[in-house]
Amino acid sequence: MLLHIHPDNPQPRLLRQIAEILRGGGIIVYPTDTIYGLGCDISQHKAVERICRIKGVDPQKAALSFVCYDLSDLSKYAAQLDTPVYRSLKQYLPGPYTFILKASREVPRILKTKRDTVGIRIPDNNIARCIVRELGNPILSASLPGDMVEEYTDPEVIDERFGKQVDAVVHGGIGGMIPSTIIDYSTGDPEVVRMGAGPWE
Repeated sequence: MLLHIHPDNPQPRLLRQIAEILRGGGIIVYPTDTIYGLGCDISQHKAVERICRIKGVDPQKAALSFVCYDLSDLSKYAAQLDTPVYRSLKQYLPGPYTFILKASREVPRILKTKRDTVGIRIPDNNIARCIVRELGNPILSASLPGDMVEEYTDPEVIDERFGKQVDAVVHGGIGGMIPSTIIDYSTGDPEVVRMGAGPWE
């Protein structure tokens, strides 16, 4: 199912429809401010496992991150955000960054790494954030399987390729080709794990 959503003013009816799919344990492909990604409600463990199967990764070993609506939403899932880290998050978010932080107890176990950390995003993309707000829960942020990122910029092509494996493809225009920049703050000082779409000073 391909759902055409307006990038600046997402239609409330379609947002409700997407939220219902996610609440029911469904999987979507959705736009972010970087690349299109696979998503589900982070509280739906079976959906998280389904995404891992599509990607061909072990949930215990997969580096899974998720999308929050804003900083107050994010702070529920990160343990002990000290002032310099919070200031940095405030400076760079919303934006094309994934921050690795110490996980709070609110993070489902399936999404925590062995080091008890979690990757969190607040993309500068209205559709992604409106879906999270409508759902009332963060959504998983996982890249589509395979190495051909340039093939996955067009939602129509994504629908042809993955439409049978997911419950909906959210069409929000042509996506980017560069993933987010990943910054690890879990040990205190920031460490760049991957340079992606966002510049880092």
